[in-house]
Amino acid sequence: MENKVYKDRADAGQVLACLLKEKEITDGIIMAIPRGGVVIAAQVSETLKLPLDIIIPRKIGAPFNQEVAIGAVTQDGTVILTENKHLMLLAGADDIDDIVQQEINEIKRRMIKYRGNTDYPDYTGKTVIIIDDGIATGFTTRAAIMSIKKVINPGRTILAVPVAPAEVIQTLCEDVDEIICPLVPELFYAVGQFYENFDQVSDEEVVKLLHNQGQIRKT
Repeated sequence: MENKVYKDRADAGQVLACLLKEKEITDGIIMAIPRGGVVIAAQVSETLKLPLDIIIPRKIGAPFNQEVAIGAVTQDGTVILTENKHLMLLAGADDIDDIVQQEINEIKRRMIKYRGNTDYPDYTGKTVIIIDDGIATGFTTRAAIMSIKKVINPGRTILAVPVAPAEVIQTLCEDVDEIICPLVPELFYAVGQFYENFDQVSDEEVVKLLHNQGQIRKT
């Protein structure tokens, strides 16, 4: 699958769903990373008949340039920072603390917007399948994994993504029980290069998908 390009996120979701269906997971919860990850996770949720929820990590951008990722944070305060000492010195500890708090506030706002509240049901001991539409640096993914372990206390963790660079997969394999990633290209520039259609996903679409999957589970 080296040269594979997905048609769109729904196509990628169907590929992941087929691979995950072979695992025959019955005690699972699917934890999507918005926004794009929700589109993919909805496909998996429907195929596997498992509940869909979300975890929202946020990138911590450097104070001198928000496009430069120096780490990530989740709503419970889990923070992952770069090991690049030069970048951290340029960023400044006080400025980073301010950005972290801003991002936590934004996460909580989105949690309420997307799912109505910031509290999770009791998922203790379940197999948690963490899904995004792809991984670039791995900062936000790793923060999400750490937060899930802390807040949910899962029995097992599976990271499932359509595409990621090999070095990031190698790093993250120590943080989860299993990784499912059908496309690990040698040349990786950005997640979007592996999709024919990689349009931005709106808040409204995220809310609709979460609502639809919630209704499906009730019928």
